[in-house]
Amino acid sequence: MAKQDCDALILGGGHNGLVCAGYLAKAGLKVTVLERRGVVGGCVVTEEFYPGFCNSRAAYTVSLLNPKVIRELELERHGLRIVERRVQNFLPSENGGYLLMGGGRTAREVAKFSARDAERLEAYGRQLEVFAELLRGLVLETPPNVVEGGLLRALPELLRAARLGRRVKGLGLAQERELLKLFAASAGDYLDSWFESDPIKAVFGFDSVVGNYASPYSAGSAYVLLHHVFGEVNGKKGVWGHAVGGMGAITQAMARSAAERRAQIRLNAAVKEVIVEGGRAAGVVLTSGEVVRARMVASSLNPKLLFTELVPTGAVTEDFHAHMEQWRCGSGTFHVNVALAELPDFTCLPGNGDHHTAGTILAPDLGYMERAYFDARQFGWSREPIIEMVIPSTLDDSLAPLGRHVASLFCQHAAPVLPDGAGWDAHREEVADLMIKTVGRYAPNFPGAVLGRKILSPLDLERTFGLTGGDIFHGTLSLDQMFSARPALGYGNYRTPLRGLYLCGSGAHPGGGVTGAPGHNAAREILRDLRR
Repeated sequence: MAKQDCDALILGGGHNGLVCAGYLAKAGLKVTVLERRGVVGGCVVTEEFYPGFCNSRAAYTVSLLNPKVIRELELERHGLRIVERRVQNFLPSENGGYLLMGGGRTAREVAKFSARDAERLEAYGRQLEVFAELLRGLVLETPPNVVEGGLLRALPELLRAARLGRRVKGLGLAQERELLKLFAASAGDYLDSWFESDPIKAVFGFDSVVGNYASPYSAGSAYVLLHHVFGEVNGKKGVWGHAVGGMGAITQAMARSAAERRAQIRLNAAVKEVIVEGGRAAGVVLTSGEVVRARMVASSLNPKLLFTELVPTGAVTEDFHAHMEQWRCGSGTFHVNVALAELPDFTCLPGNGDHHTAGTILAPDLGYMERAYFDARQFGWSREPIIEMVIPSTLDDSLAPLGRHVASLFCQHAAPVLPDGAGWDAHREEVADLMIKTVGRYAPNFPGAVLGRKILSPLDLERTFGLTGGDIFHGTLSLDQMFSARPALGYGNYRTPLRGLYLCGSGAHPGGGVTGAPGHNAAREILRDLRR
């Protein structure tokens, strides 16, 4: 048997890869992380994008990062500090109205548009919190796995499924019906059943299209809405915030935590191929030609990328390979970082204020969001895009020079592949101009305040971060690509058809977002296998 360089190789130094590395190193394993880029963190990085201006490069706000991961990897001791938005969301309109959510003012703000909706807010919040709490309990669990091979092998999975069933059964029949509706229905239909005014439906409905290349009236989009509400910041549930120093502060803390436990993190170490010997993953070959061997390999990459480009042909069955070729990716995301000479001055709410710390949603109603999706399907991008703008420098003055600011424009929808053979390189600047012009419709000073910008089209997201189809979630969050079916029935437990090869990224349960949960869960399953 060839000499091994380490116990565990982690492919990809994004946040989930670092979490997996941290837990394995904590358990005493010799761990090496291989990161293709020259900086650790994957999509969760802070970089200077214009002289003197730094911002989160891709992932841009915090809520879903699991408290258990923060606590057990001691991320706060390693420098992580998260500050809360002073208000959660700001929805400006072009006709002079606006909606501010959070900070104790939500009901009063909603009542400006509908007294009935203001009265229903508390019941809606209670309802979603029941299901959010259920999800919080599931994100750190391994899903029941569909297995073959008789009762003895199936028994542990049956017991796991029974425990889940008891948890759901505890909700009661009425709540079970509501849960089924949330998993199968569209966000638009669900919100229409609760509320009558457009602004509140737009704020809640935005969560259903974040990273989801779909209309808010697409079946299953209600779950995507739910996926974004089970987080917390500093012990406060459902709250969003910013990492001081940008999102890279999260992965820098994770890297320090792993390194303290003697994990080795190698940068500029791109993987060319997974080595397979005797039906088992035995290491990797780097693009430099170097061979690195290990007892096991854990991949935080998109599983489609892993199995169609890095795992040798024939190492898994044709059926599984075909399944991964058909794995649906593409989140319709277009991202622009901008350096600002001044804060945007909104026509509906002039001057500086707490609203600048919020997630500013530019999309007046669900119908607008639906048209944005169909535009992208037909033309390649939305002629009237959905934009969430966050300005983290209002909460963290380390990101920009004094008196200046940085903003992230997270924009939907942009087709992962443009129609008629067009390429994103030819249209990147045109679409970025449209995004900035769109903000200018609400804050006329905004276009003139832009000092510089950094653009990430879906193609740029794929080239820069390895996000297949520009998919920030490593695979669509649809019913056939979730839970026990993520990434395939029979392999929903972080293992793969190739012995010794594990999944520790967002292509495994519970999916996308900066949670750390897939890395945490994969490490637990790897350690269980080692104990066996």
